[in-house]
Amino acid sequence: MRAYCRFYQVNPSDDDLLGMSRSLLADPSGMGVQLMARNHSVAVVGFATLVWTWSTLSASLIGIMNDLFVVPEARGLGVADELIAACCAQCRARGATVLSWQTAKDNHRAQAVYDRMGAEREEWLDYILPM
Repeated sequence: MRAYCRFYQVNPSDDDLLGMSRSLLADPSGMGVQLMARNHSVAVVGFATLVWTWSTLSASLIGIMNDLFVVPEARGLGVADELIAACCAQCRARGATVLSWQTAKDNHRAQAVYDRMGAEREEWLDYILPM
């Protein structure tokens, strides 16, 4: 998770990251779930954070893959595909009708993965309002 934060040039505290992760791992039936991919030596090589919300536009539950990250040495090995497939399986099991996510406009490598998997691009603008 720290490598993911470095990739996006943000720096939440280790305690906050650990707290978020523990919350998702402790109650996967709650707000969301965190999935981890491990290599043969059992080291974590990637993760996805999946959260649940309702969509008024489809009047249905949807899954949002809020995070997807694969360590550089494991890229190109199908880890991202496996994590996305695991997110899809979680969505189906929960009755969600869509898996949605965002990526940075300049993250072309990730976009190539998503395009190859058949994901559809959308044209929405993101806004945030800091609290």
